Amino acid sequence: MSDVLRLEGIAKTYNPGTPAAVEVLRGLDLTVARGEVVALVAPSGAGKSTLLHIAGLLDTPGAGRVILSGRDMTGLSDRARTEARRRELGFVYQFHHLLPEFTALENVVLPQLANGTPERAAQDRARGLLDRVGLAPRADHRPAALSGGEQQRVAFCRALANAPALLLADEPTGNLDPATSDRVFGVLMALVRDTGLSALIATHNMDLAARMDRVLRLDKVAGRS
Repeated sequence: MSDVLRLEGIAKTYNPGTPAAVEVLRGLDLTVARGEVVALVAPSGAGKSTLLHIAGLLDTPGAGRVILSGRDMTGLSDRARTEARRRELGFVYQFHHLLPEFTALENVVLPQLANGTPERAAQDRARGLLDRVGLAPRADHRPAALSGGEQQRVAFCRALANAPALLLADEPTGNLDPATSDRVFGVLMALVRDTGLSALIATHNMDLAARMDRVLRLDKVAGRS
């Protein structure tokens, strides 16, 4: 298995060179192999979200390299980083962030249109993804008419709409009650396995982490309170 994501020597300090400097990450190395689902477990304030933002090309490290699908992302222009995100990455957050004025189907279609997919093909793929997560009968409902678990399943479909190589998820079931969280996570895992996707999933839930291929623990940088 080759690596879809490799982080090498990642360091990140906010407000460097000032009295307010905060070192978040230091010398971090991480890999995610193709087809692998990796759990990222970290205490609050350890830099989990910063790590995901760097891996997702939403932030740049102070030092180190981000290698995505064999390509070094270091020093790329903002435009090239945006294109790489659109082509290679899918994102899921704790809150679904669906567009409220659009239906479930439209929420999954829109990122494909932004990526240049013809509308008919985008609709066909969106319907196929919604069917995989059991939401075909709800495709024409707006988010306000969906339950929390249904909304998050739509968010999963939206993240996979452009067939990314890597899914990055930050507490994807953290806003759901335990029973719904377990069911929705099962849907996510099935979707990831069915598509052969790689995933890096941050969670505080050790039961969910144990269902993934590997668990990585991120600790706070020494000296931070």
